[in-house]
Amino acid sequence: MDGGRRVLRSLTEQLGSPFAFAFARPQFAAAARPSPRARLRNPRRPILDRLRAAALHPLATGALIFGFLGGAFAYSAVRGGAYENFIQTVGTPGDILARAIGMGVDTVTISGISELKEQEILAYAGVKARNSLPYLDAEGMRTRLRSIPMIRDAEVRKLYPSRLAITVVERQPYALWQKDGKISIVSADGVPIDAMHDNRYASLPLIVGDGANERLDQYRRILEAAGELSGRIKAGALVSKRRWSIYTTDNVEVRLPELEPEAAVQRLARMQRDHRILDKDIVALDLRVPGRVEVQLSNEAASARLDNLSRKTKGKV
Repeated sequence: MDGGRRVLRSLTEQLGSPFAFAFARPQFAAAARPSPRARLRNPRRPILDRLRAAALHPLATGALIFGFLGGAFAYSAVRGGAYENFIQTVGTPGDILARAIGMGVDTVTISGISELKEQEILAYAGVKARNSLPYLDAEGMRTRLRSIPMIRDAEVRKLYPSRLAITVVERQPYALWQKDGKISIVSADGVPIDAMHDNRYASLPLIVGDGANERLDQYRRILEAAGELSGRIKAGALVSKRRWSIYTTDNVEVRLPELEPEAAVQRLARMQRDHRILDKDIVALDLRVPGRVEVQLSNEAASARLDNLSRKTKGKV
C-alpha cells in the first residue's frame, strides 16, 4: 500500500521475474552466438585451425598420401637407377606429356640417301619411339649424323606438331681398299668412310696394299687407259708404295712400271686386241720394261712346253 511496494511491483512487472530474466539471458546469448558455419568462415579464426579442418577432407588426405608415396618412390627409384631405365623406356615426364597432347614423333621423313638405309639413319640419329618433338635435341641428332664417315652433311628439322624431317648429303663410295686382311669402303678422294659389312659394294674397284687409297687417282687413270679391258681387271695392288700390279678376272698378274703405268696398260689392251694374250695359259705378264714383255706360263703350260721341246729334240736326233 505504501509507495515502495508499488514501485517494486511496478519494476517487477516491467522486468519480469528474476528467474525469467536469468533464463532469457542464455537464450539471447545463444541467438547471438555465431553458427558453426559462420565460425568456419570467420577470417579471424586461426589459420592453423582452418588447415586442420581442410586436412580432414578425404580428397586432401588421399592427395597427401599419394604425394608422400610418390616422393618416396621417386627417391628410391633415383637411388636404385630405376628412373634412368624408366626414361630410356618411355621418355622423360615432358616427353610423356607432349605425346599425350599430340606432339610425339609420328612421322619421320628422310631425304638425300642413296647408299644408306632409312633404318641406319634412324639408328645413327637416335630417333626413338619415346621422343617428343618439343623435347627432341635436333642439334644433337645433327652432330651424331655428321660424325658418320659416310655422311658429309646433315640437317634435322622439327615440323610441328608431330613430324621430323632429316636431310643428309652422303659421301659416295668409290672403291674397296684391302689392308691387313680388312676391307674398307673409300670415297673418291681415298678417305675411308666405312668398313665393308655386306655385299652392297662388292662391284666397286678393289685396291690392295698400304697407301693404295692415297694413290686412288692414279689407279683411276689406269682403269680409264685400259678402255674395254677394264672390265677384266678385278683388282690393283700397290707394291712397296711405288708401283701397281693389276689382276685380271682370269687371275693373271700384270706388273706395271713405276713411271707411266697408263701407257703400259694401253699396250696391254693392244696385245689383247691383236693376240688375245690374256686368253693364253699364263699366270703373269711383266710390262715394267718399255718395249719388252715377259710372260710367265702356268705350271701346266710350262710342263707341256717342256714336253713339246723334248719331243722336238728327240725327233731331230
